[in-house]
Amino acid sequence: MSSQGYNTLSRLVHRLALKYTAVAEISFDIENAVLKDPAPVADSHVFISGLARSGTTALMQSLHQTGRFKSLTYRDMPFVLMPNLWRKLSRRPAPELNNERAHKDGIVIDFDSPEAFEEVFWRVFCGKDYILTDRLRIHRVSAEVSKKFKIYLADVLAGRDSPLQTRYLSKNNNNILRLGYLQKNFPNSFVIVPFRYPLEQASSLLLQHNNFVKIQSDDKFALDYMTWLGHFEFGLNQKSFFLGDGIVFNRMHEYPKTNMNFWLLNWKNYYQYALQQAAGHTIFFNYEEFCTNPRQSLERLFRKIAIDSPGLQPAVFNKQQKPIDGFDKDLLDECLSIYRLLVTIAGE
Repeated sequence: MSSQGYNTLSRLVHRLALKYTAVAEISFDIENAVLKDPAPVADSHVFISGLARSGTTALMQSLHQTGRFKSLTYRDMPFVLMPNLWRKLSRRPAPELNNERAHKDGIVIDFDSPEAFEEVFWRVFCGKDYILTDRLRIHRVSAEVSKKFKIYLADVLAGRDSPLQTRYLSKNNNNILRLGYLQKNFPNSFVIVPFRYPLEQASSLLLQHNNFVKIQSDDKFALDYMTWLGHFEFGLNQKSFFLGDGIVFNRMHEYPKTNMNFWLLNWKNYYQYALQQAAGHTIFFNYEEFCTNPRQSLERLFRKIAIDSPGLQPAVFNKQQKPIDGFDKDLLDECLSIYRLLVTIAGE
């Protein structure tokens, strides 16, 4: 998710496809006029939704590499609401993309890397229902939009590259806003919620916030791009989740976004709500275990979501621990009580 490498024409096409909701809606309608009722798909999908900097991208890549899932990739940009038609229209030698993403976190992406583009659907069809000026609120999905979303999943799966890709996979941190919807409407699917030691995750969020503030200050297109994709985790367009706890939300905004306590409260806000709403096939996934013992961690997860893992070769992550200061120790203790419960549940 970076504006680097986008020339003037490419930026114009992205702006046309992503900024203007009418264009995006028309592209969705055209896709389904061409597909003419894509075949219904089984309800056994995987939705990854964790607070940013909890290993969501690395986890998605690990699942995608099994070959059992179909997901949106960078090849679907920027007309992500008509993935099948756009791939046909844009079939041409693509410039190679094999770069570290803008987060500067060691994760390398190419055109076939899965990415979090699903949120474009929600922003286009009902963004005003949950994206407010200063927050993202719990999203009550209407029956009409729900019907379109199920069609959209069928569209994505219709473009599968292999008969083995029978299940949809997404990484969308904003799905915390619609956990109830996913649990009710996809009862046989799984919602995976990665979590990380709160102090380290808050520090990583602060680092990325400062990183993206600089990137977006230098390049207005980078700011627009993140907004069009529905990514409000950090940077100049940062919006916190309002998940019903006004006390925590207001307490969070007593601090500037350059303060560690702001990000610790973001952590508490997200994961206490996730624990409260956990139901059905909700799975909490331990980032620390994923880093130190990726094979064992993934094999246990794969058993839970009913896939095999032949030739599993997960990447090994080297965590760089640095001294962290400038935080409220009592607030960290509040977060740690939630973290310990998450660790216990994840280990079951």
